[in-house]
Amino acid sequence: MPESSSRDDVVVFVSTRKGAFILSRSGGSWSIGGPHHLGQIIHHLVQDPRNRLNLLMAASTGHLGPTMFRSADMGATWTEVSRPPAFPKVEDGTGRSVDHTFWLTPSNASEPGTWYGGTSPQALFRTEDGGETWSEVGGFNATAIEKGWIMGPGDGTPDGPKLHSILVDPRDASHLYVSMSSGGTFESTDRGATWAPLNKGVLALFNPDPDPEFGHDPHCVVQHPLNPDRLYQQNHCGIYRIDRPENRWARIGESMPAEIGDIGFPIVMHPRDPDTVWVFPMDGTEVWPRVSIGGRPAVYRSTNAGATWERQDTGLPSEQAWFTVKRQAMASDSFDPVGLYFGTTSGEVWTSEDEGATWNQIAAHLPHIYAVETGVKP
Repeated sequence: MPESSSRDDVVVFVSTRKGAFILSRSGGSWSIGGPHHLGQIIHHLVQDPRNRLNLLMAASTGHLGPTMFRSADMGATWTEVSRPPAFPKVEDGTGRSVDHTFWLTPSNASEPGTWYGGTSPQALFRTEDGGETWSEVGGFNATAIEKGWIMGPGDGTPDGPKLHSILVDPRDASHLYVSMSSGGTFESTDRGATWAPLNKGVLALFNPDPDPEFGHDPHCVVQHPLNPDRLYQQNHCGIYRIDRPENRWARIGESMPAEIGDIGFPIVMHPRDPDTVWVFPMDGTEVWPRVSIGGRPAVYRSTNAGATWERQDTGLPSEQAWFTVKRQAMASDSFDPVGLYFGTTSGEVWTSEDEGATWNQIAAHLPHIYAVETGVKP
């Protein structure tokens, strides 16, 4: 998120199964704005760091289908984009169709109108006019199909397979990373014209070959804003770190407590310290119930790049709390100490203003939360 002088400047964008909500802070108290587009599935709502008044929203609507909405006034008004992500029509009807846009990422400051979008089924799209019109990144989409990187619709991903974790190197807008559930993580150094897998060292225990070139299931991949060569990954098969130009991921989740394991969906970095990272583990055993382990939710933090982890649960429910946190539903702000935010599948938003040491609930009874992003008041 952009830099800010006061924590009262922070804004939290909450995307849910039944609309979007915007939480704002004043004098230490939180208020909830919305709902926006009540009843519609909002997959992702993101503030443009290059112009804080601008918001972009990916939605699935009952009457319009998969589409996007833009706001130029921080959500006071919304307009539907003229050409959301879509595949070219095929005359015989055998072509792919976009079920929904799942992930939105603005490019860096050198490309003020450019955004990337990841869809289900897995594909990468780009806009260069602030989100009004979208086109395929053909270098990825065509190659992914040709080389078999894309897993089929029966890969087990809830709500369908999807492309996510779109990362734009803050030093170089032509350097991109994307990840697919399922499929793996891929890198381009020429603005999406050509791509290569980046999955060495990551396990794929559900695959007959546990160490394939592609076919993995990354849940969330993040890149440090001040040290873009440091990436972390929460995967279906553990927690990993890579330091480029290395091409092999190291599994850092093996140092998690054995009774907790290293399975989860979100992963969040400290905005200034590339060695500090947070995860929200979930029960990934046997039938994959996707709930807090033992009904006792907790965040785990590492301050040494994954060598050790500490449990942070002060203020969170101590028992009978069976929610989890989805891959887009955890975020940080830029303050000192860093503030953390996560939204749950039971419609609660929790925050910590002391880097996870203590937690407070700032919203409850919202619909099932899909995504949480932070921003700054204009």
